[in-house]
Amino acid sequence: MSPEELRSLYGPPSQRAVEKILPHLDSHCTQFIKNSSFLILGTTNEKSIDLSPKGDPKGFVKVIDKNILELPDRPGNNRIDGLLNISINPKVALLFFITNVTETLRIQGTAEIISEKIVLDNHKIKNRLPKTVTRIKIDTVGFHCGKALIRSELWQPEKWPKDRPIESLYNIIEDQTGLKSLATDEKEVNKIYEKSLY
Repeated sequence: MSPEELRSLYGPPSQRAVEKILPHLDSHCTQFIKNSSFLILGTTNEKSIDLSPKGDPKGFVKVIDKNILELPDRPGNNRIDGLLNISINPKVALLFFITNVTETLRIQGTAEIISEKIVLDNHKIKNRLPKTVTRIKIDTVGFHCGKALIRSELWQPEKWPKDRPIESLYNIIEDQTGLKSLATDEKEVNKIYEKSLY
């Protein structure tokens, strides 16, 4: 569908939906970020889009000022899809979550990857430094209503599955690739995770 067809179908956005988008952080946005322990980082290059989950103790994203955020990158599988994308196209999007809060915070901005130790030191956890820090200059920021999280029942423990509904990650990867599984059940997988969190 064309933009004109979509706008005809949905109608114009409300005044509140338009005016809630800000060019920088205010006290409410800052408070949300300081209480968030999880976000999704969106990046892109000329061929593909990547969405990467990022999590640490709440406040792990540092608010440098009303225009600048810093996001540490911890050890992982070394694919670094998002970082490689940023090195090509610095435009990024972030979606912040707070457990048991249905609203989310959306940010778009321009990123650069920092490896200077003085910056890494500001993001130390358990005496371990991140590999890099992504510094983001904010272009737009705005709160998103809670309807999607309410409909999903994401924060309702009574709706959570009693048993894991899918195989362990390493069993899935063994089936998909033929590579021998490093662990056979979820407890073993979690032990492997624990050894490489920081």
